[in-house]
Parts: sequence; C-alpha cells; structure tokens
Amino acid sequence: MTKVLVLDSAATGDASVSRRLTAELVDGLLAREPDAQIVRRDIGTDPIPHLTAETVGAIRGAEPETDAARAALALSDALVDELRQADLIVIGAPMYNFGIPSTLKAWFDHVLRARVTFRYTEAGPEGLLAGRKAIVVESRAGLYSEGPAAYMDSQEPHLRNLLGFMGITDVTFVRAEKLAFGPEVAEAALAEASEQLRSLALAA
Repeated sequence: MTKVLVLDSAATGDASVSRRLTAELVDGLLAREPDAQIVRRDIGTDPIPHLTAETVGAIRGAEPETDAARAALALSDALVDELRQADLIVIGAPMYNFGIPSTLKAWFDHVLRARVTFRYTEAGPEGLLAGRKAIVVESRAGLYSEGPAAYMDSQEPHLRNLLGFMGITDVTFVRAEKLAFGPEVAEAALAEASEQLRSLALAA
C-alpha cells in the first residue's frame, strides 16, 4: 500500500491554485490505487510555528528545558515520522516573492535535523531519507522556468536543495506558470499542469 504525504502551503485557502492541483493529483492516485494511505498536512491554514530562540536548540539536538522547547521537539518528531513513513511526498508550493511560503520553510526547519534526516560524514553531508519520491506542484504568476526572469527563481532550486539534503532526490516539479498573464494563458497553463499530474498519477 502506497503511503502519500500531502503538504499544502498556500495561504489562500480554497482559492489556491497549488491546492487545487495537489487535490487533482491525489484524486488520480486514489483512482489508480484506492487503498493508498493519504496523510494531509495543510500548513497554509494550520501553519507550523517558526523557530525562536526558545525552540531552535531543541530542534538542533539540545535538551529541551521549557514547555515551548518540548512542544517544538514533539511537533518535529511527529513531522519527521510522517515524512519517514511516506513513499511519496506531494508538496503544493506557490511562489511568494520569488521563493516559498514561510510556512513551508518552517516545515523544513522542523524536519531538517542532523543525525535524524541527514548526517555529516567525512565525505560531506548525507541524506537519510533516500528511496522516497516527491512531486512538487508550483504555482507562479509569472514565467520563471525560462526567459529573462529565470534568475529570480528562488523557489525551485531551494526546494530541490532542501529535499536533496535529506536524500530525496527523485523529485518531479510540475509548474503552473504565467497565471497572471490573462485568463486564456492561465487556463492553458492549468490544463497543461493537470495533464502532467494525470500522467504522474498513472505512473506512480
């Protein structure tokens, strides 16, 4: 039975394009494998707290000494457990100011943990979560995968690096771009993204 972790990070609720597309992907996965286990974590509407001076030490391996630190470590352990159990990670990632939402960054801050999801060796860092696949659904108002604005893309390279640091290197990016280029262009972009997701659901 395939286990799928779905992360939605848009702050726009039901109006979110990335959330709509991740839902389409999940529907396709369930049509192919009705018994697949889907774990959903909507960090856009129920955000992960950002790390603070009181909580960051516990995430980095220090003994938690306050209730806030213990709560942060317990949340981190739960998030890591969800990640470890997943065969496939689906991430809905809208582009906010050329990067990822701070809520998604906060999730990564809680799961990127030395000696837990990666380790340092004499040969350099090694991810400890290899063998998992990820599908990242990106929604973008402009065009950043190519052309003159490509250098401004701090979203996709960042996500690839964060996932890869944990050993998750089998990553497919599905982009819904040019959403602010007019209704016809946006509709075509969404149709193309939906078609890609249908193909990925069949192949997963």
